[in-house]
Amino acid sequence: MQVTILAVGTRGDVQPLVALAKGLHGAGHTVCVATTHEFETPVREQGLSFFALSGSPSRMMQDAGLLAAMGGNRNPVTLVRGILDAMEPLFEQGVAEAWTACQGADAVIVSMLGFYAGCHVAEKLGIPCIEGCVLPARPTRAFSSPLLGVNLHLGGNANRLSHVILLQFAWLLLQPVTNRARRAVLGLHPLSFRALFREFEREQQPVLHGYSPLVLPKPSDWHAWHHVTGYWFLDHSPSWQPPGDLVDFLEAGPPPVCVGFGSMTGRDPERVTEAVLAALKRTGQRGLLLTGWGGIDASGLSGDVFKLDSAPHDWLFPHMAAVVHHGGSGTTAAGLRAGVPSILVPFGGDQFLWGQCVKTLGVGPEPIPRQQLTAEKLAYAIRVAVEHGPIRARASALGERIRAEDGVRNAVQIIERYLAHPRVE
Repeated sequence: MQVTILAVGTRGDVQPLVALAKGLHGAGHTVCVATTHEFETPVREQGLSFFALSGSPSRMMQDAGLLAAMGGNRNPVTLVRGILDAMEPLFEQGVAEAWTACQGADAVIVSMLGFYAGCHVAEKLGIPCIEGCVLPARPTRAFSSPLLGVNLHLGGNANRLSHVILLQFAWLLLQPVTNRARRAVLGLHPLSFRALFREFEREQQPVLHGYSPLVLPKPSDWHAWHHVTGYWFLDHSPSWQPPGDLVDFLEAGPPPVCVGFGSMTGRDPERVTEAVLAALKRTGQRGLLLTGWGGIDASGLSGDVFKLDSAPHDWLFPHMAAVVHHGGSGTTAAGLRAGVPSILVPFGGDQFLWGQCVKTLGVGPEPIPRQQLTAEKLAYAIRVAVEHGPIRARASALGERIRAEDGVRNAVQIIERYLAHPRVE
């Protein structure tokens, strides 16, 4: 079987799909990962075929100020509109590139952003389109839409309505450019306002959710073809070695508290850094600042704080006393897998949902929304995470159970069963 994976998004969207691609390849399938140039190296390191897509969702979001906006504006309408405005100039080109990438494929697997191009290409080619999502992608009464950017307890029907409204709002904004691309690139008829998801669900094509049911169980009102498989972890390359100064720092004292906010810059990274350093000082904890491209400023550090541009989370987090992060799906997964307490500082989007999951599971303290972050609140959360025995015990036990799961294998088996018998029994 030949599969093309359209992995469009930031690292948190793409890396799990590379893990899934590796699993499919290991099961004997031919896999091509179509994604942007920034992810070419991890794709090729797994021995997978790579197809280059134009643009960079991470860069587009950064240039459009959307990542900064998530630090100070949780309005989901503004964020969705901004993302789609950033995507629109490249949409027709993206559909054309997806069409080329999928030639000869027996199926296409798409990320959430990749769905808006991949489903039309799959329709034209007459092949299945399978969604691979790292957050809940279908309406449910169990919880409100993670795209709201705030954790609301609306109640059954209102929860479901929040999902429907945001999905339809996104489709309403994309409908004109989508239909132009369908006609110009694929020669397909335009879709009505309600047609996109209705037709997709009618075909009962699998929707795979790459997170653990131990963290967020499958809602009872989802269909049989909506699956929660377990996380899709991509471990670091065997060729990667930790820098010598990092090893020296870790060996020089007790496990530090890791702090990093991934691609979230916020509007005032200096204030965030000041609060983090003050919190570490108040608690007497050693700290490791992961700067990444999220823009944490960490100049003038004491000897008890180490600055690191990046490191594989699967290697780094088990060496920590606790991890403080923004609550992205991938970082949350890595923290839980490591079996250490997590402290979430949500900036927006689904980060609030994962923060609530961490709190409900008892593996970390109450999340601190980015707008409410202070040295005092973070210091209290660090003390709770590091010193509270039951939290540490629950985090360790959950990590062990998550490490025993095989989400990639589960997803591969679902894909193979569907392609052999493309209807739910």
